[in-house]
Amino acid sequence: QVRLVESGGGLVEAGGSLRLSCVASGSTFSIHKMAWYRQAPGKQRELVAGISSGGNTDYADSVKGRFTISRDNSKNTVYLQMNSLKPEDTAVYYCKQQRSIYDYWGQGTQVTVSS
Repeated sequence: QVRLVESGGGLVEAGGSLRLSCVASGSTFSIHKMAWYRQAPGKQRELVAGISSGGNTDYADSVKGRFTISRDNSKNTVYLQMNSLKPEDTAVYYCKQQRSIYDYWGQGTQVTVSS
C-alpha cells in the first residue's frame, strides 16, 4: 500500500505563489510517473501537470508558463511550484502516483486564490 501526503496549500492573493509538496511512501518512487490534479467545486478532476520517471514534464494549457512540476527521488517527493496564481486556480489539488495496474492518490490540499 502506497501513501501519498500533500502539503503546502492555503489562501493566497491573486498574483501570489505557493509550492505544493507530495511525499510518497515506499521504495519504488523513482520509477513511477507522478502527477498533480485539481478539482474545483462542481467540476471534474483535471490534470494539472505530470512528470515521468526520467523527468519529462507535461502541463495543462491553463497553467503553462506559471506552474512547474519537479521531483526529488532522494526524498520521495514531487513538487508543484505555482506562480502568478489566479482565482480560477482555486481547487483541491491531488497528487497521483501512476502504476501499471492501479493508481494511488493523496487526500488533497486546498488552494484558494482571492481576487
